[in-house]
Amino acid sequence: MVSDLRRKLLTVLACVLAVYGMVYADVWLRARSAYLEGEKYLEWDRRPELKAAHLERLLVEKTARLQAERAASRITPAELEARLTLARFERDEAMKESSLKYAYVWFQTAVELFSPPESRWVILSREKAPVAKELWKKELAAKKIPYQDYMLE
Repeated sequence: MVSDLRRKLLTVLACVLAVYGMVYADVWLRARSAYLEGEKYLEWDRRPELKAAHLERLLVEKTARLQAERAASRITPAELEARLTLARFERDEAMKESSLKYAYVWFQTAVELFSPPESRWVILSREKAPVAKELWKKELAAKKIPYQDYMLE
């Protein structure tokens, strides 16, 4: 009887620890992912040709999918042209977006949504977020775009 109760308690304890471990791992991995996204956007600010190449690659992939749909007669030629025009417009708009804004948002996401625990990625994001925000402010000032600090949160 006692060993049966002990076995049940150990099983419950093991399950609780497993759940906590999975939650910790999930939050840790999400923080890492958010940090790496922030780093990607910082790099895109430093090297805009990487951003252009990435967006162009996405456009080429989308164009190929749409042309395959057209070849399979799932869409009309007019619909193909309309979708291609939209895809080019989306690429052009994405090129105009501030990479620094997205870097800041991803770093803030890691800090606000994925802590605790204070993982390495949260700590790094906490360090990089103010830097990205200041760079973003300088970018806005250079483009003469008015803003208030509360607008950047």
